[in-house]
Amino acid sequence: MSELLDKYIISHSDEEGKLLERLNRDAHVNLLRPRMISGHLQGRIIKMLTRMINPSQVLELGTFAGYSALCFAEGMDDSAEIHTVDNDDELEEFVAKYLELSEHGHKVRQHIGNALDIIPQFKDEQFDLVFIDADKRLYCEFYDLVFPKVKKGGFIFADNTLWDGKVIEDPLPTDAQTGGILAFNDLIAKDTRIEKVILPLRDGMTLIYKK
Repeated sequence: MSELLDKYIISHSDEEGKLLERLNRDAHVNLLRPRMISGHLQGRIIKMLTRMINPSQVLELGTFAGYSALCFAEGMDDSAEIHTVDNDDELEEFVAKYLELSEHGHKVRQHIGNALDIIPQFKDEQFDLVFIDADKRLYCEFYDLVFPKVKKGGFIFADNTLWDGKVIEDPLPTDAQTGGILAFNDLIAKDTRIEKVILPLRDGMTLIYKK
């Protein structure tokens, strides 16, 4: 039933688009862990939420193949800008190829390196929207670093916050990724400076509003 419902939802939502479909296929053939791509449904939701927020400055932590960056860019005005950060320099050329092919690619600025080092370099920027989708072990650190750079009334989206359902299991002591997600979810739940809700979309996506 779930698979049938997924097909029904996709068939009654906007199309993925030829370029993103090509990127998706290319990633599944040539990249390790292609499941990390946002994919058709989440991509359309990202675009729609971005349309609603209408950000002028977006920060993404975790570029991977560039799929989600292009989805954000689709929902942004032509003069808006998204900075996307990833520490895997081997993916830089793959992402750059699709940015060049996309009509929205000019809105995207690639940054290669450790996000913990790069975030402080945005000294003067204030972001309307931040997307956290990088090393799960460091979600709390990412959150603490980006929070002062998010405008009042701005948003943070955090991906994978249900983590394959592991959040309701007892994690192994060696499972630092699950531990990181659990710590982040607990941190968010107690933070009175924000409003938050977890969407049960794919692997879970938390929407956070800065009061």
